[in-house]
Amino acid sequence: MKTIMTGVWPAIALTLLAPPVAAAQAWPDKPIRVILSVPAGATPDVTARLVFPGLSQQLGQPLVADNRPGAGGLIGAEIAANATPDGYTLFISSPGALTILPHLRQKVPYDTLRDFAPISLISIGPFVLMAHPSVPAKNIQELIALAKAQPGKLNYASAGNGVANHLAGELFKQMTGTDIVHVPYKGAPQAVSDVVAGHMQLMFNSIAPILGHIKAGRVRVLGIASLQRSPQLPDVPTISESGVPGFEAVNWFGLFAPAKTPRAVINKVNTAVVKVMHAPEMQQQFNKFGADPVGSSVAEFAAFVRRDMEKYAKIVRLSGAKVD
Repeated sequence: MKTIMTGVWPAIALTLLAPPVAAAQAWPDKPIRVILSVPAGATPDVTARLVFPGLSQQLGQPLVADNRPGAGGLIGAEIAANATPDGYTLFISSPGALTILPHLRQKVPYDTLRDFAPISLISIGPFVLMAHPSVPAKNIQELIALAKAQPGKLNYASAGNGVANHLAGELFKQMTGTDIVHVPYKGAPQAVSDVVAGHMQLMFNSIAPILGHIKAGRVRVLGIASLQRSPQLPDVPTISESGVPGFEAVNWFGLFAPAKTPRAVINKVNTAVVKVMHAPEMQQQFNKFGADPVGSSVAEFAAFVRRDMEKYAKIVRLSGAKVD
């Protein structure tokens, strides 16, 4: 009897394990939803649509954007965190929802490190500080002087409370000792439109969505927020070299899945992302828009997210910024 049972239990165990293994191997067999916590036209949305064709080709299924803007990215992130972890819901995020909001709010309905599975860092790009042409400042030093002469009179728009360009503004105020009023919007496109129209004076933003406005003279770029100048705007000095040494504010975009998504699925998506982001044509497209394509390993991206959380915890603590 013992001999029979000894042989039966492994067989039963293999039978029980077979369905999930087979399911993971068969994935994907239907379209994949990708949640974006921004409106259509915002930088993460533009980024997603650049990589979707390549990822669809690699995975053999279409990727469908599901834009869920609002609350600084919290709405989309909460939906993603609570989605079924079967590989058919992914999440593209910038720092706001995952590495900034947890420090700005007393409570968020998800835990970044517990509820999300990092897949790959997609790209990194610097912010630029842009101004409406009516602002009487041609460079960073003139802006600082103007802000100090008129405390509380200048304003800067952002894509929402707690997003990366909000914290870029807070870091600028902290490092320059200026008082500039923050005005949050529900997404970057409307904020950019209001700067272009002159309703707002300043804004930190990624280069891609505003390059046309820059070239047309509808906005003036005062400084680059990375430590190196941008190839897209080589004549614009960095904020760091303009009298605010060490100032750095960059935006990143990464791909996540809900926690407990099968590791086989995570690895398969990661392989696809890395292959797409390392393709020469993708490198050219991202560089054209002022961003560096990455395509990292799962472990590298997980470590990156942890470091980013630590960085923003310090910025939020020193600035005193809150959204509750």
